[in-house]
Amino acid sequence: MSEPISHPGSGISILPATWRDLKEVHQLEKACFQLDAWPFLDILGVLTIPQIIRYKAQKGEKLIGFIAADLRRSQATAWIATLAVLPDCRRSGVGSQLLKKCEKSINLPLIRLCVRENNLPAIQLYLMHGYQQVDTWKKYYRGGDNALVFEKVVRSPISPG
Repeated sequence: MSEPISHPGSGISILPATWRDLKEVHQLEKACFQLDAWPFLDILGVLTIPQIIRYKAQKGEKLIGFIAADLRRSQATAWIATLAVLPDCRRSGVGSQLLKKCEKSINLPLIRLCVRENNLPAIQLYLMHGYQQVDTWKKYYRGGDNALVFEKVVRSPISPG
């Protein structure tokens, strides 16, 4: 993958995530998403399937954040499948650091993601990073909440001419 990124003064490192992070990512998912947390086998898949980009944020030895993106090259699109930051570490730039690192690794012209419509801090994060809402998926989440679909055009397709 790539070299670890350390953010001077923050004590936070952004590193590639592997299957060895399975237990901690599972705990993070449960802490962040409760009802919508991925099952153990889904997390194993996201940590091992080759076309998935995945990074973790660590403070010291503790995993405090995780992001994964599914590369769909045939559609020239990547889907950010999850972005999770421990509740007591939010609003400290960890989500932004993970998002930026993931975006740099994608190398596709379009990135999409879904977010629960009432998750205003996450929506603000995505808007701040240039994402725009393009759709709403009704009753997508457990409990019946809608998902807002956001996308970001990373680079325009090359036009003939």
